Amino acid sequence: MGSEFDMSLMGELNFFLGLQIKQGPNGTMIHQQKYANELIKKFKMEESKEIYIPIATATKLDIDEPGSSVIQKLYRGICAHFQANPKESHLTAIKRMLRYLKSTTDLCLWYPKGSNFNLVGYADADYAGFLVDGKSTSGWHTSLVHV
Repeated sequence: MGSEFDMSLMGELNFFLGLQIKQGPNGTMIHQQKYANELIKKFKMEESKEIYIPIATATKLDIDEPGSSVIQKLYRGICAHFQANPKESHLTAIKRMLRYLKSTTDLCLWYPKGSNFNLVGYADADYAGFLVDGKSTSGWHTSLVHV
């Protein structure tokens, strides 16, 4: 006797790995609004000004940044880089990212039902650009393309 599991008994999928999923007659919407708002609230950034670029392109962070140290527990709750000795400049960069996140909480992925779309992904890396250990950092973007 096998161990079969009937997914239909679970009902409609609403949350999955921090993603909110809303299924409707016209398609499916996936977003992280609840998670983003909880993160903004956790770090007391509700009243902060929204920004539309997550980090300035000229920003270069290093492990030996000058400046005052910050509370490690606060910093570690947001980012893993530089967690052994985070400085004010590191926390400032993280807060800028949270302000950007605040401006994007209403964005979502929309998968229209019955439409002919392909999911296309792009990636970028700065090969050995991380000042601390020479490791690469990367980013990615996905979008739906009408075929």
